[in-house]
Amino acid sequence: MAPRSADSGSRRRPRRPRLLTGALALTLMGALAACGSSGESGTQDSAARTSDGAFPAKVTTKFGTVTVEEAPKRVVALGWGDAEAALSLGVQPVGASDWLAFGGDGVGPWAKGLYNKSPQKIGTLEPEYEKIAALKPDLILDTKSSGDQTRYDTLSKIAPTVGVPKGGDQYKISWEKQTTMVAQALGLSADGKKLIAETGKKFSDAAKAHPEFKDETITLGSRTASAWGAYVRGTGRVDFVERLGFENNPAIEAKAGSAFSVPVSEENLDLLDAGLTVMAPIGVTAKKISSDPLFKAVPSVRKGHSVVFDDQDISSAFAMDSVLSVDYALEHVVPLFAAALT
Repeated sequence: MAPRSADSGSRRRPRRPRLLTGALALTLMGALAACGSSGESGTQDSAARTSDGAFPAKVTTKFGTVTVEEAPKRVVALGWGDAEAALSLGVQPVGASDWLAFGGDGVGPWAKGLYNKSPQKIGTLEPEYEKIAALKPDLILDTKSSGDQTRYDTLSKIAPTVGVPKGGDQYKISWEKQTTMVAQALGLSADGKKLIAETGKKFSDAAKAHPEFKDETITLGSRTASAWGAYVRGTGRVDFVERLGFENNPAIEAKAGSAFSVPVSEENLDLLDAGLTVMAPIGVTAKKISSDPLFKAVPSVRKGHSVVFDDQDISSAFAMDSVLSVDYALEHVVPLFAAALT
């Protein structure tokens, strides 16, 4: 089906993702530097129009208030999950970054089919500014990124850029805040609030169904070929489990800095101990973690209260933390956590 022009005053409404079933495992993604991508796809106007928002629209960011003078027709989505946030509102970016190297349209299976035409692929950590400018965007979304001043300054010379919110540096922004900011920029605040409410109810329902999660401590850790680590508050992964009632490991939080994770040395792996310890292999196999004698000696692991995830789709859903992907993650993560706490 050919894309409909923005000038026609129509936009494609997204389908809510079809959730798969089954006890699949989850890998937390954390290696940002390995996620760059590029491509040579065609471009199209974003099929965008306003449903509730009067322009100019204003969005508050770390860099000040950004004003979008009129309904954007050509949107470039660069931040982690920004393209999915736009798609959830029926807007198809003409350019987007594929942070988790999905290929194709650059989005996960939960967002399959939401593009009429594939967007131009843009690099992630180091976006190609000339390629972005060639797309002639009238809005750039970069709400979930490093928060680097030079990156923002360069992008804002191309088009109005909605960067990270205050306190949102180093990818520390929830799917809820991201959806709110993207919806504001697109003049679709009412649609954004509806999506947030629907998704929030699913979290609430899951938490009510599992009272054993409430106030239970949890560690969300990872292991690469060379290091162990754990995620801290303010990141999408921790936000996800906190919405279910968990409390992030206080010992990990005590070591938190400006980054989205903290290193954990092999000599100090007991830092991973919590009511539930959840581990993600990054560039290694799940068995590399589960068979490690030092890991097996962690008290929570020794008691059987641990999960090591290894399914790529579920891993990506959890890592993406977009308004679309969290639906997919909830379907699979909750049963896994409940089983591990039994």
